[in-house]
Amino acid sequence: MDSRLHELEERLTFLQRHVEQQDREILELSKEVAKLSDRLARTEAKMAQSGDAADSSPPADERPPHW
Repeated sequence: MDSRLHELEERLTFLQRHVEQQDREILELSKEVAKLSDRLARTEAKMAQSGDAADSSPPADERPPHW
């Protein structure tokens, strides 16, 4: 019985460490996802601004009004 209790304690200790490691990894991944989401949002905003600027300028193949 004593050996079985010892084995269960070892397994519990292993699982506790494993859960702690997973928690740290998930936290790091969460931070990385937040950074990437922010970066994507800024990139989309820049693309929208450059798209708006391109729409307001005359097309390159349009003749100027003085022709």
